[in-house]
Amino acid sequence: MSEFKFKRFTVVNERSAMKVNTDGVLLGASMTIAPTSRRMLDVGTGTGTIALMAAQRMADSVTCPTLKIDAIDIDDASAAEAAQNFDNSPWAELMSASHASLKEYDASLDPEVRYDHIFSNPPYFEDSLQAPDQRRNDSRHTSTGLSYCELLEFAKVRLSSDGHISIVLPSDAENGLTRYARMCGLHLFRIMRIRTVPRKLPSRIIAEFSFRRCDNPSEELLTIQNEGRYTQEYLALTRDFYLFA
Repeated sequence: MSEFKFKRFTVVNERSAMKVNTDGVLLGASMTIAPTSRRMLDVGTGTGTIALMAAQRMADSVTCPTLKIDAIDIDDASAAEAAQNFDNSPWAELMSASHASLKEYDASLDPEVRYDHIFSNPPYFEDSLQAPDQRRNDSRHTSTGLSYCELLEFAKVRLSSDGHISIVLPSDAENGLTRYARMCGLHLFRIMRIRTVPRKLPSRIIAEFSFRRCDNPSEELLTIQNEGRYTQEYLALTRDFYLFA
């Protein structure tokens, strides 16, 4: 059985269309989690890693019987694997996973349901060559899977008034992402730009939006490796999760 061991939980990494990856771990470790958040949603959960990281962070900072983390995935096997990983974690009672597209899930919710935090590592390939595996295509390509526009439209309706949404995407999506967010009434309040090594431009962004207008969003730059070693900044960010950090 393929497993990925974190410090406080283990992820079965076998059936999911999208495996444990650096983008997801970065989002789980760095996204803003407000201590007042009570209901959270992971869209396109895959193995459930980001949701599990959120559960660990929340469990360390707040004790609340109403805390709940929902997760959905359009791929049946991925949702089942996430549910298994949740059940085997220390936070099983807080977490649930469902097999559904975002549209299907939205239609199933009570009209009054609102989330304090929505987060996602969505598909981002647009015009690149697709793989023979359709499940992998759905998890990687916007033409067959989830788009950030769909995420923002959902957040426009389903975020609580003080809630926020956190998304990891390639850096070249920044302008389009922030422009569409404004169209949905959402304002950027934090952005982290991520580069693999010092000499390269950032390849990823983690962008966070809320309904509150922010004239000066916080900006951060994270470099993962330098001279073949993980940077101290990256190790500090992932210290509570990675075994090697």
